Amino acid sequence: MIELSGLTVKFGGVNALDAINATFNAPVNGIIGPNGAGKTTTMNVISGFLKCTGRIAWNGQDIGQMPAHKHTRWGLRRSFQKEQIADDLTIAENLQVILDATPGSRADKRADMERALELTGLTAQASTPAGGLNTFQRRLTDVARCLVGNPKIVKFDEPGDGLSREEANRLGDLILQVPEVTGATVLVIDHDVDLIERICVETLVLDFGKRIAFGPTRAVLDDPHVKAAYLGIEDVE
Repeated sequence: MIELSGLTVKFGGVNALDAINATFNAPVNGIIGPNGAGKTTTMNVISGFLKCTGRIAWNGQDIGQMPAHKHTRWGLRRSFQKEQIADDLTIAENLQVILDATPGSRADKRADMERALELTGLTAQASTPAGGLNTFQRRLTDVARCLVGNPKIVKFDEPGDGLSREEANRLGDLILQVPEVTGATVLVIDHDVDLIERICVETLVLDFGKRIAFGPTRAVLDDPHVKAAYLGIEDVE
C-alpha cells in the first residue's frame, strides 16, 4: 500500500501539487492527467527528488523523509520517460549497476539478474551493448533494471512512449507480472488510456496540481470531470 497524505509542492507562487490524498491498494495503479497536471512532480516527490509537505507512506512506513540516495537500497525503482541506461555497458552490466547498490549475496544477485532477463526476454541479448539496442529493447532493459534488488515500489513514467501498439501491449503484459514476481507495488504514468485501462486497477487523475478523481480505473475514466479535463470533451458543471 502506498499512501499520499496532503502532498503539496510549491514552485514560487504556483501549487504544483495541492494537498493530494490517495491510497493505492492495488498491485498496479495509474496516474493520469493532461500535460502540466503534476504527474511527474508526484513521481519526483515519491523518489525524493523534490521536497514537499505532507506524508508518503509504504505499508505504514513513512518514506517521505528518506534521502534520495538511499532509495535504491531500500527498494524504490523508477523508469523515466527517457531510458536511464548506459550505452557503453551491456544489458547485464546495466542491471549489475543496480544490484551493486543493494544488499544480498553474489549468488542471490546472479539469480535475481537471470530472472529479470528471462522475464523481459533479454537473456539471449544479455551481453549486447545497450548502445546497439532498438527502442523497445532499451525500454525492456529499463524495466529489467526495475525488477532486480528486491523492489518495494516500481514507478513507470510514460513506458509506452514511442512504442507500437503491439509493443505497448507486450510491455503492459510485462508490467502486470511485476507485482507477482517481485511483490512490489507499481505506479504507472502514461497518456495511453488503453494501456492504463488494461493494466491499472486504480487510477489517480490530476489537473493543475489538484486531484479530480481517484478510484477503480474504469469508473474514473467514465467520470465527466475526467473526460472534460483529460479526454478533451466539453466541460461539465
